[in-house]
Order: sequence, then C-alpha cells, then structure tokens
Amino acid sequence: MGPRSDEWRTPNEVFNPLNEEFRFTVDVCATRANHKCAKYFSQHVDGLRKSWAGEVCWMNPPYSTIAAWVHKAFRESRNGATVVCLLPASTDTRWWHAYARFAEVRFLRGRIQFERDGLKERPPFASVLLIFRGRRA
Repeated sequence: MGPRSDEWRTPNEVFNPLNEEFRFTVDVCATRANHKCAKYFSQHVDGLRKSWAGEVCWMNPPYSTIAAWVHKAFRESRNGATVVCLLPASTDTRWWHAYARFAEVRFLRGRIQFERDGLKERPPFASVLLIFRGRRA
C-alpha cells in the first residue's frame, strides 16, 4: 500500500450550509473525485498559479502544502476574491499568525468526519474556517 493521501473530502453537512451562505463559484484545490463546485482547479489546473479574482472560492487544501494555499487565499482576496478556507485550527503555526488576523475566523464545534482514501475518519485536530472577504488592495 502506498502513502496515504492528504486530500480530505469535505462532508456535505459542512459544505452545503456554507454554499447556501456564500454561493461558491469555484473549488480552488480539488480532484475529479472530490470537487464541490462545477468549476474546480485540480493538480492538472494548478490553483496556486490561476487567478481567483472576482470568484467566490471554496478551499479545503492538501494539508502538506497548507501554508502556500493560505498565502494564496490572502493574496487573492486582495484582488477581489472571497475565499472560505476549511483548515486545521493550528494556531501555533507560522501561517496562522501571518494570515488569520486578516480573516474572519469561525471555530467549528467538535471534529469533522472527513473521507480520505475511501474511509471516513476524524483527524486528530479541530477545524476552523478562515474567511478572506474579497476587496481590492
């Protein structure tokens, strides 16, 4: 068996109420199997290199490259994108201290049950939403 994926599928009970609130236009880091929006960026269409300007973005990033994704979300919000990020509540990390102060923070109660590699599991951390509201710098 190969290494485990760090691409965690967002459960509908988390995504659907947020989609009702924000009306997402693009899932910025998804796969063909786990995308939440009709328009999505996959590894083949690298969301870190695409412009998100004017989009309302859903982001549940691969946790192995989380700092790059949070930096991109912050930067794109300065270009007019609204980005809702589902992230581990890692308040002890550099990326948290660099960017959370620019976002609306919503701590989630309990632990989310994700799907990963075809199995459902709860990660060993709590989750949080960072919401970067689109505005021009």
